[in-house]
Amino acid sequence: MAEASASVLRLRKQLEYGNFQAEQYVKHLSQQSDGDRDLQEHRQRIQSLADETAQSLKRNVYQNYRQFIETAREISYLEGEMYQLSHILTEQKGIMESVAQNLLHTDRSDAARELKAAYHKAEGEKSSNPTLLEKVEGCKNLLETPGRYLVYNGDLTEFDVDNMTLIQKVHAFLMNDCLLIATYFPNRRNAFKYDALHNLDDLAVVNVKENPPMKDMFKILMFPESRIFQAENAKIKKEWLQFLEDAKKNKVLNDESKKEAAALCSPTVADVSDNPFLDEEKPAEEEEVDLSLEWIQELPEDLDVCIAQRHFEGAVDLLDNLNVYLQDKPSSHAVQELKAKIDVRVRQLTDVLVFELSPDRSLRGGPKATRRAVSQLIRLGQSTKACGLFLKNRAVAVHTAIRQLRIEGATLLYIHKLCNVFFTSMLETAKEFEMDFAGNIGCYSAFIVWSRSALKMFVDAFSKQVFDSKESLSTAAECVKVAKEHCKQLGEIGLDLTFILHSFLVKDIKAALQSNKDIIIEATKHRNSEEMWRKMNLMTPEALGKLKEEMRNCRINSFDQYTGEDCWVNLSYTVVAFTKQIMAFLEEALKLYFPELHMIFLESLMEIILVAVQHVDYSLRCEQESEKKSFIRQNASFLYDTVLFVVEKRFEEGVGKPAKQLQDLRSASRLVRINPGTTSIV
Repeated sequence: MAEASASVLRLRKQLEYGNFQAEQYVKHLSQQSDGDRDLQEHRQRIQSLADETAQSLKRNVYQNYRQFIETAREISYLEGEMYQLSHILTEQKGIMESVAQNLLHTDRSDAARELKAAYHKAEGEKSSNPTLLEKVEGCKNLLETPGRYLVYNGDLTEFDVDNMTLIQKVHAFLMNDCLLIATYFPNRRNAFKYDALHNLDDLAVVNVKENPPMKDMFKILMFPESRIFQAENAKIKKEWLQFLEDAKKNKVLNDESKKEAAALCSPTVADVSDNPFLDEEKPAEEEEVDLSLEWIQELPEDLDVCIAQRHFEGAVDLLDNLNVYLQDKPSSHAVQELKAKIDVRVRQLTDVLVFELSPDRSLRGGPKATRRAVSQLIRLGQSTKACGLFLKNRAVAVHTAIRQLRIEGATLLYIHKLCNVFFTSMLETAKEFEMDFAGNIGCYSAFIVWSRSALKMFVDAFSKQVFDSKESLSTAAECVKVAKEHCKQLGEIGLDLTFILHSFLVKDIKAALQSNKDIIIEATKHRNSEEMWRKMNLMTPEALGKLKEEMRNCRINSFDQYTGEDCWVNLSYTVVAFTKQIMAFLEEALKLYFPELHMIFLESLMEIILVAVQHVDYSLRCEQESEKKSFIRQNASFLYDTVLFVVEKRFEEGVGKPAKQLQDLRSASRLVRINPGTTSIV
């Protein structure tokens, strides 16, 4: 054992040598080996070494893959922590600055008024004048907000965050509590159009490092988005940064002052327990909601982290916990402020989930890939939106799958692939829909509407390949049969689309039946014009046997009585050819049959039969030669008593009910022809 291990080790060192040459090694090994057994042992050692190397490679690949996944997770976690840390630092900076302001000024209200006066002084008459804001279309209500005033404004140029390409020129209005971005109307001077409004509490300002020619820029962060603006020069950029920072500080001071003033002004409830003139019931005091719990204080930041890390379930769990906690609590001012902050995160979470359901995001994984986003939207109370997005996603997926099918080979082969792809997708979508929206019965009507539109998409592709390409009736019948069989599989889950499939196909099938009917009538008339009323001579027993087999397939079991000696058939070629053609048409049409096609099917069948019947009747009345007239009667007997009888019974068997028109036609003793060039009868 030790010797074998040592030999394997030596072999490995030889193979790892940089200048190793396989041909010389094999030649040297062949010269030194004692025989076949020695070579076999050496081959086994090489094979074991190869297996060991393969296993080692697999372990290394798996280990590296796991490390890559763990690294990606760590990066995502660190990204969330960095954002959270940045947010905390920004808040700490604001707190420290507000503490410094408190140390310098004993009266916060006076400090706020002084800062406000300083802003007005710096801006001058232009800032205090609201006429500029009135020129912004779509934001008149902004001026109606009590206490809101304009601090600073100016032109900026917006660039794309990713590739730094020019987007548009904007005019920004900084107010004491928000930042308004407006765009210019192309053909109107000093007229602006509303673009976006950002609350100062929800944004952060970042100075962008100079990188010529990109200079005098600063970035506005509004999680999870950001925008980059360029000022006209360095001085204006500095003013923007200063005014934005001061406005954020001033808003923090004003908000704290309002809270303190509200706390001081809140009336105290007098003790009325000893007043005998009041009713026994005391006025109910407003219950104070405890929002100082650590998990509530950290809830907005925790939601930001969950959204950044794509931990949607955790985010919705946090929202559920808050809703349960506030379920029986009064809606105080503090609760409303908390809900306002949470609503911003809910909208962000909803937007991310909507993006997850976009077709570009989750087509590859099939319906199951949408389950995570759909379930969380439903938990957020957005079941209608989740239903619409899910069905839109699946519609694009079905359309893409149909479009990617390659049209090659026989039509029937393509239809098999098309039906397999489409109805499998429908089945998977229906099962996933039932699983995701089991508790939302109102969404099922939307699914039925979607199923109809998806089936219309399938029929369009089906008809384009089967009917528009003028395939034979037999091929069309087989294709429709395949589509019907696949459609019936949906009935296993309670989704019956057969009637809708029939309604979509009826127009094309009617056209196919009429086209095939016209072809058969033209061929029959052509044969009738060359009719000589002679017996058929098939020349060989093989040909006669083949004709007998064809007649048996046409359900003409009494054909043997019309055969004679030496391969003769006591029937006209025209009548025999017509028999094969009418039975083939009947069989293919029955594969296409459904109730909406009953009349067109029966009328087509009657028109074809009348061409042959009237030809026989006309020939019988016009023929003068007794022997030939007797032969025509024999053909007429075969046509009436055998062929039409089989057609009538096969139609009744395939459709499920008899056709009175066929019965009347067969039972009529004689058909009187009005005009040999038509198929009209009396």
